[in-house]
Amino acid sequence: MSMQNWVLETRSLTRKYDRQIAVDSINIHVPKGRIYGLLGRNGAGKTTTLRMIMGLIRPTSGEIKIFGRNIQQDAKQIYSRVGSLIETPGFYQNLTGSENLAILARLRGIHRPDVVQYALARVGLDKEPHKIVSQYSLGMKQRLGIAAAIMHEPELLILDEPTNGLDPIGIHEMRNFLVNLCEEKHVTIVISSHILSEIEQLADMMGVIHKGKLLEEITMEELRKRNRKYLEFQVSNENKAALLMEQLFHIHDYEVHEKGTIRIYSHLGQQGKINKVFVENDIEVFKITMSEDNLEDYFVNLIGGGTIG
Repeated sequence: MSMQNWVLETRSLTRKYDRQIAVDSINIHVPKGRIYGLLGRNGAGKTTTLRMIMGLIRPTSGEIKIFGRNIQQDAKQIYSRVGSLIETPGFYQNLTGSENLAILARLRGIHRPDVVQYALARVGLDKEPHKIVSQYSLGMKQRLGIAAAIMHEPELLILDEPTNGLDPIGIHEMRNFLVNLCEEKHVTIVISSHILSEIEQLADMMGVIHKGKLLEEITMEELRKRNRKYLEFQVSNENKAALLMEQLFHIHDYEVHEKGTIRIYSHLGQQGKINKVFVENDIEVFKITMSEDNLEDYFVNLIGGGTIG
């Protein structure tokens, strides 16, 4: 990846617990004004990574830079520009959302009078001002946590599984909220998740973490280019079929797989013509399918089998 000013960068970031390595020498690069998805199964090391980034636990080794500055040297200054939701925050159950935020604002020395209203409105909690937190649904509590994280209008927002426990509507609202925050306020957002489709719909860039290692960092654009549509033929003689495709159709963008399978990445609408030529040349065609590599396949290949949940 090209050298640029990353909003967040880790170098060989490692965390060991006794003899077990929870996070194993990872290098994360988060570009400015984008949404970065850290994707991995439960227990892959996502939360540990984010807690180190936020200074909640100390790395065993490696370094963390935020806004180009090392967090060891400049923690107070840096974290005043960062918001996070890593553990469910401890709110006072018998107070309303706005009372809770007002207390937090005072503790953090935020003096703008409209800050609580601003934060509640951003997460859509301004509709029920008199409801106390013990009557909040899980989704409302999660949104209040994010309101607390964005009160001081951070430039970088770090969220650990922010849609955990939300219903489909809540997830949809959260997704819209984060995209708007990124696009309108140019906030850089790091979000962790074990749900592939969530990262796919939200993130501009993704880091895949598995058993403490960062296996790949890739932009979604690059990933989509990789996951191309193709025509798949299952035939009795794949070598003869490949030769005919090259000679008669000038097809060169194809792959021959085992068991008589050919994948053609061009000429997508011409399966009828290609099929006719095969049959005329005594090649039996058992099956024709139009298909595309999907993210799920990519992921399973990357982490070596199994599903991601």
